[in-house]
Amino acid sequence: MRCGFVSLVGRPNVGKSTLLNSLLGMKLAITSNVSGTTRNVIQGIYNDDDSQIIFVDTPGVHKPVNKLGNLMNKKAYQNAHDVDVILLLIDATHGFGKGDQFILDKIKDSESPIFLILNKIDQVKDKTKLLEEINEVKDKYNFSEIIPISAKRNNNIDELIKCIKKYLNEMDRIYSEEELTNVSTRFIMAEFVREKILELTRDEIPHTVTCYVENFEENSKSIHIQVLVVVDRENIKKIIIGKNGAMLKEIGTRARHDMEEFLGKKVFLETYVKTIKDWRNQEKLFVELGLDDKDE
Repeated sequence: MRCGFVSLVGRPNVGKSTLLNSLLGMKLAITSNVSGTTRNVIQGIYNDDDSQIIFVDTPGVHKPVNKLGNLMNKKAYQNAHDVDVILLLIDATHGFGKGDQFILDKIKDSESPIFLILNKIDQVKDKTKLLEEINEVKDKYNFSEIIPISAKRNNNIDELIKCIKKYLNEMDRIYSEEELTNVSTRFIMAEFVREKILELTRDEIPHTVTCYVENFEENSKSIHIQVLVVVDRENIKKIIIGKNGAMLKEIGTRARHDMEEFLGKKVFLETYVKTIKDWRNQEKLFVELGLDDKDE
């Protein structure tokens, strides 16, 4: 049995959360075209007959503009070390840029093997350019592996897992086969709501919103969930609620679908929107909103 921890690092919007979901064969981390969607460190546990791999999805490294941004970067750096393998993801459609080099410089002194993962190869029409790109990045660093994939299309995912196993130690399972993640079900439900907000509002609501579950009551047939949506401005609150509550209703309908698929039960979802001015710079709120630094 081969077991170990594998960290996913990279710039925002390179597909780390999509890759995590693809590796696990289930939706655990929310995805969005909005950069910086992932805020917490999420562990997803992969099991098969001869291995257990704990994948660690980290926030995208970016230039922070508030205390929340600083916290996200700190979490990403902390969790890029003390693992068995590091997967550095880049967007194959954009190539290896300055942001990717910045992250590589931060992690290259790690004793862990570093894989370079070229994601989104399904969007690269000219495959000769992909080969040229691979040849170029070989000179950047002595990567243990360079693997092109499409997390969205599940291309080359099996090969990636096979390669990872070669670098893991022989040992017993770290977690039971029933365990799926380190985050709570309540956290995942709140993230489903936040994903739908990002989906439906796009550029209107970048990082000004967060969600958390205020109430979670389960019986044998159904689950009642109350989610509070926190924003930092009244005009954002109005956008999320929409005319006659239409936007908030659509957000709830889409989120409930994901919740029911994940939980396997009928879900009754209630959502509320509250304005807390400048919440992203109020560290005392990070604990309450589930965004605190649990490593300290």
